[in-house]
Amino acid sequence: MKSPIVICGATGHIGSKIAGTLLGAGEPIRVIGRERVRLGPLAGKGAEAFPGDMRDGAFLEKAFAGARAAFVLIPPKLDAQNVRAYQDEVAEALSSAVSKAGVPRVVALSSIGAHLPEGTGFIRGLHELESKLDRHAKLTVVHLRAGYFMENHLWSIPVIRSQGICGSPVRSDVPIPMVATTDIAGVAVRLLLDDKVAGHAVRYVLGPRDVTMVEATGILGQAIGNPGLKYIQFPEGEARKAMIAMGMSASAADAMLEMERAFNDGRVRPTQARSTENATPTTLEEFAKTVFIRAYKTAA
Repeated sequence: MKSPIVICGATGHIGSKIAGTLLGAGEPIRVIGRERVRLGPLAGKGAEAFPGDMRDGAFLEKAFAGARAAFVLIPPKLDAQNVRAYQDEVAEALSSAVSKAGVPRVVALSSIGAHLPEGTGFIRGLHELESKLDRHAKLTVVHLRAGYFMENHLWSIPVIRSQGICGSPVRSDVPIPMVATTDIAGVAVRLLLDDKVAGHAVRYVLGPRDVTMVEATGILGQAIGNPGLKYIQFPEGEARKAMIAMGMSASAADAMLEMERAFNDGRVRPTQARSTENATPTTLEEFAKTVFIRAYKTAA
């Protein structure tokens, strides 16, 4: 009998797709998430559910015991009173647990900009996760430095519906690698199953092309029948108030703004040019006509 593959964040955009693909291929998996009830559908399909807190190293060590590979990440916690402390706790618990459990191969979700040690908001936590995992010389680890998730545009739906605009503090003209989470999951699955991968490596996942926010808004607007949809760069002060009103902690709002500032400054960029190795197929137009329009109509 095969030993299992462990998937952290198994109810999220990427983890759920990894879990579904592996279950469909008949692979034994363990799924980690905050709530047992949300893991229920995967457990019903044969996954072994491990609900718990990813800051708990002892819990993670049990979840990773006997695993042949693991997909790890730092789940977002937008209400964390100290985002950096939360990220560090999860990163340290993950690093310690995979080492103590003897997991031979890890695929870690990271981000463009994770090579930078500071000034990147949420991404700084991923820099720390990479560094902590790289401390273990015997561990095979691939850091997936993904571009801007296309799914992030789903956060704009309430503003589009209520105000008829799309916006954020990101400049309208900054070219950003945008990637669909289904493509990130596909890369992760291949790496989790590839027992020939060895050592420590960085793998970029960049989507088919860079897109500015004004271009993205036009594409999303076209898909929902609003080709004149406008993109507005929101002032940071107004954006911070809106984030906190939505339930984000002050710490999380500040981390978000610092990250968006780093995009605007051109510091959050891949360290590699796009190539056949790191490009992925799903275009923003395809995403808009499938995932985005479904979510937009559901929100009506």
